[in-house]
Amino acid sequence: MNSPPQALPAAAPVPRLQLVGITKRYPTVVANDAVSLSVQPGEAHAILGENGAGKSTLMKIIYGSTRPDEGQVLFDGQAVTIRNPQQARQLGIAMVFQHFSLFDTLTVAQNVWLGLDKSLSLAEVTRRIEEKGRQYGLEIDPQRPVHTLSVGEMQRVEIVRALLTNPRLLILDEPTSVLTPQAVEQLFVVLRQLVGEGCSILYISHKLHEIRALCTACTVLRGGKVTGVCQPQHESNASLSRLMIGAEPPALEHRPLHAGAVVLEVQALALPRQDAFGVDLMDVCLQVRSGEVVGIAGVSGNGQQELLRALSGEDTRAQPAMVQVLGQAVGRWSPQQRRAQGLHFVPEERLGRGAVPTMGLAHNLLLTRSDAVGPAGWLHLGRLQAQARTIIARFGVKAGGPDAAARSLSGGNLQKFIVGREISAQPRLLIIAQPTWGVDVGAAAQIHAEILALRDAGCAVLIVSEELDELFDLSDRLYVLAKGHLSPGLARADATVQQVGEWMSGLWNADVQQHLADMEQVQPSGASSEPAEGRHV
Repeated sequence: MNSPPQALPAAAPVPRLQLVGITKRYPTVVANDAVSLSVQPGEAHAILGENGAGKSTLMKIIYGSTRPDEGQVLFDGQAVTIRNPQQARQLGIAMVFQHFSLFDTLTVAQNVWLGLDKSLSLAEVTRRIEEKGRQYGLEIDPQRPVHTLSVGEMQRVEIVRALLTNPRLLILDEPTSVLTPQAVEQLFVVLRQLVGEGCSILYISHKLHEIRALCTACTVLRGGKVTGVCQPQHESNASLSRLMIGAEPPALEHRPLHAGAVVLEVQALALPRQDAFGVDLMDVCLQVRSGEVVGIAGVSGNGQQELLRALSGEDTRAQPAMVQVLGQAVGRWSPQQRRAQGLHFVPEERLGRGAVPTMGLAHNLLLTRSDAVGPAGWLHLGRLQAQARTIIARFGVKAGGPDAAARSLSGGNLQKFIVGREISAQPRLLIIAQPTWGVDVGAAAQIHAEILALRDAGCAVLIVSEELDELFDLSDRLYVLAKGHLSPGLARADATVQQVGEWMSGLWNADVQQHLADMEQVQPSGASSEPAEGRHV
């Protein structure tokens, strides 16, 4: 009697992407050391690692921006040599870079058009940008020149450009750093839909809760090598941190607030936009006291760039008394004059504004520091290099020494150096934009601790960030900037992520009216309902 035929085992699915022994060497570092990984069709796969672990280099190899020295890339089971991004896009690979690849002098539509099928007209590309923007909550004006965009708006352009290619493999490098919590949820709906349709996603983020919420697989890199794989949904933030940096980041020590005298006061600051695509600042009022951290939340492109320029001295059109530092009317003062008054500033754009890409780290100190310059104008190179070494060591910057060019550092390591440069100057007022954008959890914890130490030493700190978790961790009071208007202030203890997320859309008037009504009900007859600081809570 013949036995029934045995069912053959189901064939394993062919990976969408497979890397085998990828190695990339640079003169001072091995960025990728025999890296192997596999991404399945319809899988959201996280790449986790601290700054300088080799994540961005590996993604550039997949996208054809960088050639590996050794190893093999297979796409849908076929060995491929991806020589350039155009070939990657033809295969169905799209990438959203952390550092953007946009031409400043071209419009949004023209930049997007460059990477698409030339059979499409510019008018058709413009229409599709508007359509995708509405669909995904990533609205952007296609006619705006890129040089008028904030960093956050540039990231929106990159995301929309990638989605327009209908990719089979989508690489996302820190894609949510400029989105409201509501917009992140909307983007995740889109990403899950793409995964359901068979698109594979490689996801790089230092927001561990996002990785756990979105990704079903994770490869961990440390020092350019694969050190572990896991299923993020079975891990905690603490266990992911241990996989990435070998330890959990230290908990922040937030001491009780002992705010002192007013250091920064902005009074009815009103400035018309400097270009057709900017934002008018309208009646902006705020105070920052010594020993206090004040946070400003908001979606990029709502006036942050204009406000930071007015506060830092890049824009000197304000009436003198509209911006006051330590009682001095500085609205018309230059950045150098404001630094002499104790104001130091960390811009949101690392390369180009925060640092000169081709200059070494030591010489980049001269952008905002003059303590290595003698009275006759002579530069003390030894002192300058010693200062750079101190910052490198104190902030754990991975670099080839004080003479390493700024552009040779990873984004997170350059951020650590720039923040360290300004913090180590012992400012009386520190204004900092996006302090930990693209920085790993360990480095972010260190920067946060340094900011709180400054605050406890009596420095006044103003943070402009789109990372709500960061603002809630650091701030004593919170404001929201939307469409050039600044909300009333909120004590951190009275604020919620949901409320601040709604205010980021400009929806604070109803809340304020309800707050005032509640105050009138509890106050005795005839008492004023105006808060002690006027319009600030």
